[in-house]
Amino acid sequence: MNVFDIIGPVMIGPSSSHTAGAARIGRMARHLLGQPAEKAHILLAGSFAHTYKGHGTDKAILAGIMDMAPDDKRIRESLEIAEKEGIEYTFEPGELENCHPNTAKITLTGADGKTLVMQASSVGGGNIMVTEINGLKVEISGQYATLIVVHKDEPGMIAKVTTIMSWHDMNIFNFMLSREKKGGTAVMTIEVDGVIGEAINQEISQLPNVTSSTLIKPL
Repeated sequence: MNVFDIIGPVMIGPSSSHTAGAARIGRMARHLLGQPAEKAHILLAGSFAHTYKGHGTDKAILAGIMDMAPDDKRIRESLEIAEKEGIEYTFEPGELENCHPNTAKITLTGADGKTLVMQASSVGGGNIMVTEINGLKVEISGQYATLIVVHKDEPGMIAKVTTIMSWHDMNIFNFMLSREKKGGTAVMTIEVDGVIGEAINQEISQLPNVTSSTLIKPL
């Protein structure tokens, strides 16, 4: 447990789960996309779907998509700001199977046509858990430096990636591997203590059979 868990986040209210956590969900999607979003579709499930307007969840998620932190005062005007910036956005109440009550599935499209689909939940106290990226299962809290390595499912890939990290004295404390099928697309999510340098990320991205390596700093 850290101080964030005890006292809660510094945020624009009214709810740590429905606004602070929602803003962090949107911001995580923006960082995973790796560029400003031109289009955003947000499917809201559970209590998010029923209370998103009254609790400002829509404003918070959209603010996060525009890279605003939970304590950014512009959150209150995020819908208007998005329209001025030409961002197309839609909110759709719906249902998602076997998910936390405060869950959003966000589809973002960048200027170059790159698309990201991310599912995440606001799990209390402003904390979040990303559970799916582009159809693959992950576990990302956003509280720690994280590498997301998309690669072909080939023998030895875990060893190649973790060996590079060991060369740089990285201490891995959370690791998850998900794949479509044997020999198909797979994704490693690796959370570490301390800081991951961009040079390490670039080194991993150049490994054979690695499609992409994305470094996410604590949000």
